[in-house]
Amino acid sequence: MLRSMYSGVSGLRGYQTMIDVVGNNIANVNTIGFKAGQTVFQDLLSQTLQGAGLPAEGGGTNPAQIGLGMRLAGTTTSFGQGGLQNTGRSTDMSIQGDGFFVVRRDTNQFFTRAGSFTLDGNGRLATPQGTLVQGWTADALGNINTNLDVADILMPVGSLIDPQATTEVVVGGNLPASAPVSTPANPTLVSSAITVYDANGAAKSLTFEYEKTAANRWELKIKANGAYLQNGGAPPVDAVWEFSFNAVNGTVAGIDATGAGTAGGATTTGSLVLTNAALASFGDFDPATTITVRFDQGEPLSQFSGINSLAARDQNGSAPGALQTFTISQEGVITGVFSNGRTQNIAQIAIANFANPAGLEKLEGSMYRPTANSGLAQIGVAGIAGRGTLAGGTLEMSNVDLAQEFTNLIVAQRGFQASTRIITASDEVLNDLVNIRR
Repeated sequence: MLRSMYSGVSGLRGYQTMIDVVGNNIANVNTIGFKAGQTVFQDLLSQTLQGAGLPAEGGGTNPAQIGLGMRLAGTTTSFGQGGLQNTGRSTDMSIQGDGFFVVRRDTNQFFTRAGSFTLDGNGRLATPQGTLVQGWTADALGNINTNLDVADILMPVGSLIDPQATTEVVVGGNLPASAPVSTPANPTLVSSAITVYDANGAAKSLTFEYEKTAANRWELKIKANGAYLQNGGAPPVDAVWEFSFNAVNGTVAGIDATGAGTAGGATTTGSLVLTNAALASFGDFDPATTITVRFDQGEPLSQFSGINSLAARDQNGSAPGALQTFTISQEGVITGVFSNGRTQNIAQIAIANFANPAGLEKLEGSMYRPTANSGLAQIGVAGIAGRGTLAGGTLEMSNVDLAQEFTNLIVAQRGFQASTRIITASDEVLNDLVNIRR
């Protein structure tokens, strides 16, 4: 009788633990990045009443054993994917697949699936508890070296990006072949302007002014801040480039830079070069600047009848810019969007995975730390070596299945209730046994 009572007690203990685990799962049904726990039971050592017998003429015998109840073998964590919730916050991110964010508190590393991050007062990416997110910060040119050790990610809003001097301008569109040849009394001019930048980020205006001099021929003069570029001679005269077009297909046949002098370097049918000497003569262009003007990109320069669509379409310079917002790629690359319209890599989020994630030890704040049975953290880039990818502006919800948890709660309750019946029945049998002598 005592054995059955002890079995009932072991059942009470085990199912009480199961209720505790289920209750914790249900309580965290809305906790970001929470992973549901599960209980695993095993039976206790059985008492052997009779050992097994060898087969003989009468046949062998099986062992006769009585179990002594059950016990908790352990609790496991289900690391199945939770659903994603769109938050629209640029600092929120979630992992799709395996892996953990790496965070730091003092000199200790921890790991989490909860990607609800924010920026602290020093511009560092941090969790709500103040642990700092780890990764690799880009250099001044936006290059990221993921072979270095991970460190705090610094991305303060309002930080400046250096200006970029214009080194290339793209001009395209159509010059009207049907336009009359220019005369002093009736000049035929087609022009297009674009803003370029010197090495200090100061904005300058370049204007491309074409004049039709003959059939299929146009002369180009370039203004910088309202004055024509000059050839640098003595005395200096306006620099001129002569364009000839193919009469059949309207493409540029050649560019004659004879009249350009020092304002022009190499010329091809697709480009010309404005030398630093010519640009520096205006006093407000950096002497080191050389601008290549391309006519063969996008919509190339052409000459067809009736249409005037000449435009200076693009240039690669920019003024200084302040960080305004950022985006996050699937590989965890954080790309900053600056007030000058440029984008540049700021940092990259590090992701860690483990040989045995179930061996991690849970801590408060939805964090984990490695144990002897989890294996070492394999820290690297998202989307590589089994690590999941990142989704910016989203959070991973809890993977708790309420329907399953309520079912488990009923199972645990009935198991607990049945275990109490074992104790009650054993008590009644013992009571009858004591009352035999009466």
